[in-house]
Amino acid sequence: MMLSARVRQGQHVFENLITALDWLGIIVFSLTGALVASRNQMDVVGFILLGTITGIGGGTLRDLLLDIHPIFWIEQPIYVLVCAGVSILAFFTAHLVHPRYRLLLWLDAAGLALFAATGAERALGAGAHPIVAVIMGMITACFGGIIRDTLSQEKSIIFSYEIYVTAALVAAATFVGLNALGFGHEVAVSGAFLLGLALRGGAIQFGWSLSRYRAK
Repeated sequence: MMLSARVRQGQHVFENLITALDWLGIIVFSLTGALVASRNQMDVVGFILLGTITGIGGGTLRDLLLDIHPIFWIEQPIYVLVCAGVSILAFFTAHLVHPRYRLLLWLDAAGLALFAATGAERALGAGAHPIVAVIMGMITACFGGIIRDTLSQEKSIIFSYEIYVTAALVAAATFVGLNALGFGHEVAVSGAFLLGLALRGGAIQFGWSLSRYRAK
């Protein structure tokens, strides 16, 4: 009985940690969108638009493709309010954040890895095929930034020299693989998160990248 209670307590702590990281990811993604708006010298509405799209764009596209209704931020509008709030705050403080952009990259890496895992988990929960779930995990983690870059006419992250999308794919595939092998939710999410973070972290720290095509 005591062991069972400790297991439940451990699961509760883990779920709280994942929830905290999820919100951290939303905040950081929104902040990166707002910083793009600052580089383009946009007004506060532009900040809110880019910040919100970056924060929830990937998850929105995932839910639309999987025909999940209501879409997560329609069910819980607090996501939109948080994205907007972060963007408005950035409008007044972006000059303080830019010097700490490297720290933001690491926080973004954590959000990328987590969103890839939880995006794949949501897809599996909706009955998607494992291959589709991997793709949906990548979309959740990356497409907010892709939409942001398209709207702001900046070079898209998919053309980044360093590993980015690949890290999201690996994290999502790890979650799906561990889940298929019968590992528990905690192990699957943790394994996917750590591997995705390690890959993206290596790209940030050491410039890891895949081999690129060279014209003959």
